[in-house]
Amino acid sequence: MERQEIIDGLVEILRTVRTIDQEKLNHVTEETDFIADLNTPSTELINIAAKAEQKFDVEFEDDDIDDLGSKVKDIVDLILRTKERG
Repeated sequence: MERQEIIDGLVEILRTVRTIDQEKLNHVTEETDFIADLNTPSTELINIAAKAEQKFDVEFEDDDIDDLGSKVKDIVDLILRTKERG
C-alpha cells in the first residue's frame, strides 16, 4: 500500500469529522499536523485512529496509540508498521 493511498484514505475519514475545516483538507500532506493545522480536538484523534483501523483493516496496539504523534505521517507510519507485523 502506497503512502499517498493512505493519506487519501485518511482525508476521507477526516471529511466525516464535523469539527475540521473542510477547506483545509484539500492540502493535507504527511507534514500536516492534526492539532496545529487542522484544529482537530485531541479527543477526536482516538476516533480517527479507530476509523483508520477499520478502513485499512489493521488493529493498533494500545501503546502505539499512546505514542502516536499528531502529524499525518505518524499515523501513515503506524498503519504501514501494523500491516508489516501482520
